[in-house]
Amino acid sequence: MATRPPVGLPRLSRRSRILLIVGAVVLVGLITGSRLLGTYVNWLWFGEVGFRSVYGTVLATRFGLFFAVGALVGGLVALNLILAYRTRPVFVPVSGPDDPVARYRAVVTRRMRLFAIGLPVLVGLIAGASAQGDWQHFQLFLNSVPFGAEDPEFQHDISFYAFQLPFYTWLLSWLFIATAVSFVGAVVAHYLFGGIRLAGRGGQLSGPARTHLSIVAGVFVLLKAVAYFFDRYQLLFSDRNDKFIGATYTDLNAVLPAKLILLCIAVFCALAFFAGAVLRNLQLPAIATVLLVLSSILVGAAWPAVLEQFSVRPNAIEKEAESISRNITATKEAFGLTDDKVETKPYEGKQNVSLDELKNDQATLGNIRLLDPAVISKTFTQFQQLRPFYAFPEKLDVDRYKVDGQLQDYIVAVRELQTSGIPEGQRDWINQHLIYTHGNGMVFAEASKINSPADQGGNGGYPVFEVAEVDPDGKVKPGPFGVQQPRTYFGELGSAADYAIVGGRGEGSPGEYDTDRASYTYDGKGGVRIGGIFNKLVFAAAYGERNILFNSAIGDDSRIIFNRHPRDRVEAVAPWLTVDADPYPAVVDGRITWIVDGYTTLENYPYARRTSLAAATNDSLPGSIQQPNKQVSYIRNSVKATVDAYDGTVTLYQMDDKDPVLKAWMGVFPGTVKPGSEMSQSLREHLRYPEDLFKVQRDTLARYHVDAPRDFYSGVSFWGVPSDPTVDNATTVEQQQQGSQQQRDQQPPFYVLAGDPTGDPNKVSFQLTSALVRQNREFMASYVSVRSDPENYGKMSVLTLNNEAKGPQQIQTQFLTSGEVSGELNLLTQRQTKVVYGNLLTLPVGGGLLYVEPIYIERASQNTQYPQLFKVLVSFGDKVGYAPTLKEALEKVLTGSAAQLPDQPGTQPPGTTPPTTTTTPPTNGNGQSSELQQAVRDIQSALAAIKAAQSSGDFAALGNAYKALDDATKRFEAASAAAGQPPASSVQPSPTPTG
Repeated sequence: MATRPPVGLPRLSRRSRILLIVGAVVLVGLITGSRLLGTYVNWLWFGEVGFRSVYGTVLATRFGLFFAVGALVGGLVALNLILAYRTRPVFVPVSGPDDPVARYRAVVTRRMRLFAIGLPVLVGLIAGASAQGDWQHFQLFLNSVPFGAEDPEFQHDISFYAFQLPFYTWLLSWLFIATAVSFVGAVVAHYLFGGIRLAGRGGQLSGPARTHLSIVAGVFVLLKAVAYFFDRYQLLFSDRNDKFIGATYTDLNAVLPAKLILLCIAVFCALAFFAGAVLRNLQLPAIATVLLVLSSILVGAAWPAVLEQFSVRPNAIEKEAESISRNITATKEAFGLTDDKVETKPYEGKQNVSLDELKNDQATLGNIRLLDPAVISKTFTQFQQLRPFYAFPEKLDVDRYKVDGQLQDYIVAVRELQTSGIPEGQRDWINQHLIYTHGNGMVFAEASKINSPADQGGNGGYPVFEVAEVDPDGKVKPGPFGVQQPRTYFGELGSAADYAIVGGRGEGSPGEYDTDRASYTYDGKGGVRIGGIFNKLVFAAAYGERNILFNSAIGDDSRIIFNRHPRDRVEAVAPWLTVDADPYPAVVDGRITWIVDGYTTLENYPYARRTSLAAATNDSLPGSIQQPNKQVSYIRNSVKATVDAYDGTVTLYQMDDKDPVLKAWMGVFPGTVKPGSEMSQSLREHLRYPEDLFKVQRDTLARYHVDAPRDFYSGVSFWGVPSDPTVDNATTVEQQQQGSQQQRDQQPPFYVLAGDPTGDPNKVSFQLTSALVRQNREFMASYVSVRSDPENYGKMSVLTLNNEAKGPQQIQTQFLTSGEVSGELNLLTQRQTKVVYGNLLTLPVGGGLLYVEPIYIERASQNTQYPQLFKVLVSFGDKVGYAPTLKEALEKVLTGSAAQLPDQPGTQPPGTTPPTTTTTPPTNGNGQSSELQQAVRDIQSALAAIKAAQSSGDFAALGNAYKALDDATKRFEAASAAAGQPPASSVQPSPTPTG
């Protein structure tokens, strides 16, 4: 057979090469063009909020790491490729006419510059793009701040583990990657140019190739020795034992010595590789490699496993006692639960008290909150929406204000713009982005007050609203707390794609909608100027909207407002913060201001437990934003951020001046966080202890209230967060009594205004509270509260109970199995009325625990549903109170003179117009027709007769009672239809307030 020379790949024509180059340029332009456009838009936005230094620092760090790591990895690959090429054999035998290696060698040789430069550049670009995302490790390393505390094993300052060790391990990982990729590239290059041949059984390896690869392999093993050195410190984050985090007995007595032994063997192995390169002998490196592998198996894995199995596990409590003690101490420090911040005291948990024993608890009894912010959003919408393009969040907020010198808690909400509410026929680009641009005002409702009891008429059981807004004539109505500018351009309902073009308009152009009779032109400093042709082009491209370019209403002084959610704005200007999921509005110095909590976190704190933010902060509240699913072992609420609702100004305040993590970030971004001393007193009075931090701390406290290692290991004293007994509002009473409702969500903590649990009980304090139950049991274990008052901010109290006090789930069962409660609520559900259970509050009163739960009703058959406060459930000890008002319910569970109870009728104050929805028929003076009232009385009498017959076992009386109930129900329905009232409003509905 005739032989022929190796055939190379076909050459491209000049036209094909041009087309490929043009295609590559277009592709690169499409990829980089959007990035450049986004970068410029961000540059403008950061300039608007005054944090351009943050964006510049992040960009500079990212670019620096991109080029540094890209140069490192790409440079090492290029160096090894060059060495492989220059040390190639002079004569390379060809195995035959179809030798594939020869073909590829010919292609590479003809395009040597392309492969010699292009491959390292490509590898460098990939490496640099991956590395630039870790800019935080680099900056924290450069700005490290000492903690002033040392780890118990190596006596290094905690800053070594927080700031330096992460950077060292990050850098080491890239050196590993660079060395490994270089080794692979060198092997391929040597094979391609003949330094490595696979002919014969064992193949052939040229001397230069052997030397080159031995050196690269030796460097890799030497890096492994360095990794063994740093692995010793990683043991302090070990999760070998599933009961705690930190170095275990096995880690300290087997793994730690093994790391040192393996380090020495790795150094010896690396020297063997280097010696093999000089002596051109592969036997010594091979022997060293086998030794390293065997020692890794025997010393690094087998010996720790044997020690763990035969020595530690049979004596785990004694062996792990020291490690558990270290874990408890470190966890309390890392999560802010040290003894100077948490006060623990026993609590008696009485089952029965008299009213005389409650004289010191008037601050709590007089401020019991009946309005649930997670329930009444639809009620706010019904009475305070004004227009369909305004809306309220699904979950409202609780805050406190001083009224006549007295502290009162309020349900508060901003009446925000929601462009999706614009009617279909009017939802064009001009209306969405130029006309309807802002919300109107803020709504307040005293949390413990309603307009009147629901049983006094169909219009009772609703909040008493007070509003700061723009009135129909365009004038500012400051409301009860002196709001100077009620127009809101920034809020929780803003989406990432939502923007508004405001400010100076072209001549004759319509202004922004303010009220039906008035328009408005924005005069604030928020937003980016968009008047110039270049910025118009930029934003038209960014939003894919040509109207921005051609609309004549956009004048020279116009501004485009975007990134409108307070949480998004804080996350953008402080990318190093973990932001709380629930911003809340407050009136601060006459301005509607969003307050946002920011946390500094660490993933690894020596010996401290790791917890998932997403799991710890999950609860049953509607509309909650989930925290990222990341593990943290250190958290501080170090920053309070504010966002002005009118101009979007973002301000960061230092809340914790001792937090070293915050100090490090303030070194990275100097001047961006203001000292806490610059907070106004008005702002301090509205600071709340953040919910997400409290959830993480209560989850940690459930285990780490235990100090004794033996008790911690056994776990018998652990607590748990109760599941929310009211989570499924749509479930019927019978299903709940039968236990068919599955409780999957944790009960959220609740903001309450109450007496100081560990100080002066007569002093009203704004607190965030939660009940904790015994692990895998529903009995109460403790009551945790943390104060938000400026003088006691952050002080946490834990009341521990040793008796078998009922927990929230048991109390809910007690409520629903009460004959009076179950009978009436079942009747409501049968009449197509939805029963909504409000938050079940746990309150320490008189040495015992008082439980209060409001009951709301909604007509399930109506298109517009909104809750109406119907009754109040109260429990103390074994007694249940169920009544239209809190005072009446308390009288049923407490013994003594009713005159001592706080008198909170909940009636409408003078000058306030109650909300009305329907026209009622003639009544007997109580808001109900005589027939309707008589039917209600007959139903209640029948229910009482049923209960009595069930108790006595008299089946004849039971049958008569059921017949009387059926007759009364029919009369009730007929009277309701004649009166034009929803039946639910008449069956002796709602409770009145206190406080």
